[in-house]
Amino acid sequence: MDLFEYQGKQYFARYDIPVSRGGPADTVEEAIKEANQAGYPVVVKAQVQVGGRGKAGGIKLADNEAEVREHAGNILGMDIKGHVVKRLWIEQASDIDEEYYASFTLDRAAKKHLLMLSAEGGVEIEAVAESNPDAIVKLHIDPVDGLDEATARQACVDAKLPERALDGAADILVKLYRCFTEGDCDLAEINPLILKPTGEVHALDAKVTLDENAEFRHPEWDAFRGLTEMDDREKMAAEKGLQYIGLDGTVGIIANGAGLAMSTLDVVNQVGGSAANFLDIGGGANADVMAGALEVINFDDNVQSILINIFGGITRGEEVAKGIVEAMGRVDLRAPIVIRLDGTNAEEGRQILLDAGIPADKLRSEPTMLDAARAAVAIAK
Repeated sequence: MDLFEYQGKQYFARYDIPVSRGGPADTVEEAIKEANQAGYPVVVKAQVQVGGRGKAGGIKLADNEAEVREHAGNILGMDIKGHVVKRLWIEQASDIDEEYYASFTLDRAAKKHLLMLSAEGGVEIEAVAESNPDAIVKLHIDPVDGLDEATARQACVDAKLPERALDGAADILVKLYRCFTEGDCDLAEINPLILKPTGEVHALDAKVTLDENAEFRHPEWDAFRGLTEMDDREKMAAEKGLQYIGLDGTVGIIANGAGLAMSTLDVVNQVGGSAANFLDIGGGANADVMAGALEVINFDDNVQSILINIFGGITRGEEVAKGIVEAMGRVDLRAPIVIRLDGTNAEEGRQILLDAGIPADKLRSEPTMLDAARAAVAIAK
């Protein structure tokens, strides 16, 4: 779950990470109220989950109430790269001497947490990595050991932060790591992490992605869902309890297991196609689940073919096949299906599909994932 900036700052505040004083606003009058409480000058910031807000006119400095009224009125309802601004964050403006970058995420290959720290903040870390990779300090952290103040301070030294920023930056890194681990984040990023003329170090922005697998530990996360940006396909999938992410391609994807779904997307791309979605039905490919998946895929007008890729382990092939046959009787599909069915009881499943008498132009079976991807891409084209 990706948080908006203001939500990320609220999350940081729980772990005593210093952030700018401010509050969210959904109307011009609320923006004025928050500005008066924060104290002028303030920054009026569009809350959208996309970069480039400043260049698009979504971040404005205001010295008084009249300017807040003007900027808030202009920014609310603004379209920034396809994202309509529904909420603002009004915060007290900060004096900035220097800008840094800091983040924690998981390095799956190393099976450790990863700190990335740079004295070059305020720009995308990808741009820094490309133009000056030596400017980024990467430190792997064993989850058993965690991150202590001394290690954090040494990372700041290695990143060539100035002496007067070392203690403040190290303190924030320890708190940010605690937020990342105890707060069950996939990503906790501050860009920029600023040094004020007073010598204070301060989080001026917040990018937080929460690990939804840990949701059962965090009933308070429900409060973050109010402005979560989903398209109509994703809303429908969420209502059906499906793991779905909408994409821009023409081949609808259904697979059992996140890894297999990702591999299916890769193979479709490999053979010259483009996936319309990521959809993982997990281990329960019964008729209701399959019908729900096909309804969501069918809702997308861009889909020209549907690729179902099932490898049965606990999931049994004949149950998958029964689910597909029943689901096709319940959902009027616009696009033909190509299925690759392998693993437990796959032969029985393929026979069930054959015996169902579904026309070949509606459903065809292929022996391998590569063959199925080629067939689906050919149909889509």
